[in-house]
Amino acid sequence: MGIQSLSEDVLVVELPSKEPNIADELKAINETVSNRGDCDVIIDFSGVEIVTSSSISNLLILRNLVSEQGRRLILCNVAVVTKCIFTVAGLNEVFEFVDDQPTALAAVGYAD
Repeated sequence: MGIQSLSEDVLVVELPSKEPNIADELKAINETVSNRGDCDVIIDFSGVEIVTSSSISNLLILRNLVSEQGRRLILCNVAVVTKCIFTVAGLNEVFEFVDDQPTALAAVGYAD
């Protein structure tokens, strides 16, 4: 769990496994992105099995913040059950999904 700043351009967030901690973490990243501005954000769902409407709402806010800067929000390691929630809600086309963190980092052009 936590927010990692890999560079000035890339933030990686590893979400906690349970609500309301997930929503709290997403609120924190929304505030960070609002203050920081221009960066790509990768959200790692490795420990998350299900999300609530509050978390989805915070993800939508984050997506808007990032998109306004012309940057990308990428969700990775999303469990099948969680991805089904996004699909049923019609949000699978709104968010960008990749399999894992290395793929997400490559997508935003991050190299060690």
